[in-house]
This record gives sequence, structure tokens and C-alpha cells, in this order.
Amino acid sequence: MNSQLTYQPRAGSVPSQWYLVDARGQTLGRLAVNVARVLRGKHRPQFTPHLNTGDHVVVINAQDLVVTGRKRSLKTYDRYSGYPGGRRVRTYEQTVERDPTYPIVHAVRGMLQHNTLGADMLKRLRVYAGSEHKHSAQRPQPIHFGDLGEIIVG
Repeated sequence: MNSQLTYQPRAGSVPSQWYLVDARGQTLGRLAVNVARVLRGKHRPQFTPHLNTGDHVVVINAQDLVVTGRKRSLKTYDRYSGYPGGRRVRTYEQTVERDPTYPIVHAVRGMLQHNTLGADMLKRLRVYAGSEHKHSAQRPQPIHFGDLGEIIVG
């Protein structure tokens, strides 16, 4: 009897690539979904749910991100220290004024696994407020995302 085995990549056997995403004019949620897909590695044929087969993503121009509707003033980000009176609430506008990269990192973190594998994937995300980044030595390929979420390199 002939049995065919399913291909299982070993940890570290899938080489990771570097991608550059320009966030100027893109919607927060749609950008975060597509970046999370690339970080997880779901765009690759070697995707394995229990391994980090994703790529590195550099997001630039995070300050020029778009949110629809009245989210700029109504969307809130909560933090709670655990102490009485320790709840801190900021609107999207206040958060972007303080740290323009936070909304993207927060949105992508929520779309990854909430365990050590998700934390490892999140380490591959680099977000910059402006158009300058310090990863030119890695030669990241510019990508953008199509209407159906497909990755378009170049």
C-alpha cells in the first residue's frame, strides 16, 4: 500500500522575506487584516498554523491612516492598571497625537493568536509614523493589497 504524507515544514526551514507597506490613505481595519495575514504566513503555500511561517512587515506613514465615520472622536483605547481609579481612556485622536503607530500595532495584535506564537509574529512588525525607516539593508519589497486581500508585490 502506498501512502502519501502531508508536507510539514520544520521550524526555521521557511525563509522569511521583508515587505514594505505604505499606510497613507488606507483604512485601519483593512490594513490590519492584511498585515496580520502576512505576519501569520497565510499567504504562503507552506502555511502551518502551529509554526511562525510569516514574513517581516515594515509599515510606513502610519500617521496618514484613515478611519471611517466618527471613529476619530468616538473610538476609545482603554488601559487598566488594576488599582481603583486606574482606568485610562483615550480617544483615537488623542492616541494618534501621542503615538501614531499605536492604533496599527493594537489592531494587528488583536488579529493574531493570543499566545507566545502570536507574540513572536508581532515582533516581525515594524511601524513608523513617517516615510523614513531603518530597514533599507533588508531591502523590503513594496507591496499593496488588492480588493480581495491578495498581495500585489511591486
